[in-house]
Amino acid sequence: MSGLTPSQTVGPFFAFGLTPNRNYAWVDTFSNNLVTPDAAGERIRIEGRVTDADGAPINDAMIEIWQADAQGRYAHPRDSRALPNAAFKGFGRAGTDADGVYAFDTIKPGPVPGPDGAPQAPHVLLAFYSRGLLTHLYTRIYFADEAANGRDPILALVPADRRRTLAAKREERGDLTVYRFDISFQPESETVFFDV
Repeated sequence: MSGLTPSQTVGPFFAFGLTPNRNYAWVDTFSNNLVTPDAAGERIRIEGRVTDADGAPINDAMIEIWQADAQGRYAHPRDSRALPNAAFKGFGRAGTDADGVYAFDTIKPGPVPGPDGAPQAPHVLLAFYSRGLLTHLYTRIYFADEAANGRDPILALVPADRRRTLAAKREERGDLTVYRFDISFQPESETVFFDV
């Protein structure tokens, strides 16, 4: 007997899922650029840095996002409001670089109906994959400049002193609007993740 088999985790083999720049035998399926020619709405960049419990960058994580369009419609068959011929799918993937940095070019989503039909604040759903995790983690990116955050039923479930970890802060860089969303595993600033 050679010993115990090590546990399997979700990483660090994300290159196959990212298929960057056609480095593999198939066409890139997912990208960190979600903007399509027919996408209406405010074009934005979501970017941030991912750090571990010691504050060091996590340089081989994969982040997936899924979001509604600017009118609050998801590219999904269950959303009867969606435009079936729209090219905007609202799904993207990005890996972190050597400094733990990731970025997505997209449009700012509109409000979507909540569980009881009341509108939720504009947000982006995020799944986080990294070595050492047995399963991926889920969170949301809210926009700090949205007044609707105070009425969002899901954000209201998060303790008030922790909600700031879900708020992306707006920065203007010339013609580019950037929302900064850092993902932290440091105890004093740990990003809130949801038990889904």
